[in-house]
Amino acid sequence: MTPRELLVRYPPSPAHSRILIARGALDRLGVRTRRHTGARRVALVTDARVGRLYGRRALQSLESAGVAVSRIVVPRAEAGKSARQLARLWEGFARAALSRRDAVVALGGGAVSDLAGFAAASWLRGVPWICVPTTLLAQVDASVGGKTGINLTAGKNLAGAFHQPACVIADPDTLATLPPRQIRAGLAEVVKMGMAVDAALFRWVERHADRLSRGDARALEETVRRAVRAKLRVVRGDVFEREGGSRTALNYGHTLGHAIESALGYRGILHGEAVAIGMRAAAALSERLVGLPASARARQDALLDRLGLPRRMPRTSLSRLQRAISRDKKGARGQARWVLTPRMGHASVPRPIASRLVREIALRFGARA
Repeated sequence: MTPRELLVRYPPSPAHSRILIARGALDRLGVRTRRHTGARRVALVTDARVGRLYGRRALQSLESAGVAVSRIVVPRAEAGKSARQLARLWEGFARAALSRRDAVVALGGGAVSDLAGFAAASWLRGVPWICVPTTLLAQVDASVGGKTGINLTAGKNLAGAFHQPACVIADPDTLATLPPRQIRAGLAEVVKMGMAVDAALFRWVERHADRLSRGDARALEETVRRAVRAKLRVVRGDVFEREGGSRTALNYGHTLGHAIESALGYRGILHGEAVAIGMRAAAALSERLVGLPASARARQDALLDRLGLPRRMPRTSLSRLQRAISRDKKGARGQARWVLTPRMGHASVPRPIASRLVREIALRFGARA
């Protein structure tokens, strides 16, 4: 008798990434692309500024390794993470006749890697991609873990896919051309990782905060290595950020942070700056609701201050902020859920927060009623 229901078990994903963190690593892009993807043709996705700074080196490295390049320029920062730009990339891939034997190279910050990675995940139902992060934020966070996606009017990163890069090439030398504000924004994500999953990383940043604020090259390189190792320990055990999984701890500070970005139309504030404000709010709630010691909250806020990160959000409508919070990916039936931490390095899975507390905390950190 033919069964009416079949149970089909598929093997676990064979996806893996190689991560190279080394000064001068950008010049190895071509060799690494051939070695880890086998591609002889790539679409090189970058923004105009990064293209001017590093596009020629990337192109020369790829072509020297026998890889043909089609270059596609996208808008900078969060403005590029849209459905319109995603469609532009697909059309660019079509013009380049990009096949499943080819690859996508994302050269730029976290927004470029999010967009290009999602385009790679969805083009021909998935082609390999190489991530070449050129900002501190991208090197310590966006390049690791395979999260890709775009923003919608309804909220940040609501459309996307998990698609691990075949290789990550993080060249700390690219950080030398970053404006100080971009360095500070990247350091916010490192502090977040310390508060959420690695207290030793937090203490290391405390000890070296002055060097990091000055953009000291050696300190920044070591920060990238330590932050990547910390994130990998979490991501490997929860690749797809399942509900209740350990990876959700990395969203500490992001509920309010993402809402600020969305409410402001992704203008006037950097992701790391918004996350810094979100961390201050999350620590205040953690002290009130889950017993985070006041001394730990004070240490976090003092470190954010030393790194020159904002204390309050720009002029932001409370109603728009509340709508954005209610649409957060971690929400449940429209109710806000926040990642809190009872002690440094041990953030919890998201938990519901009463709307009156959300309103109170938003007003406390600068929202306008």
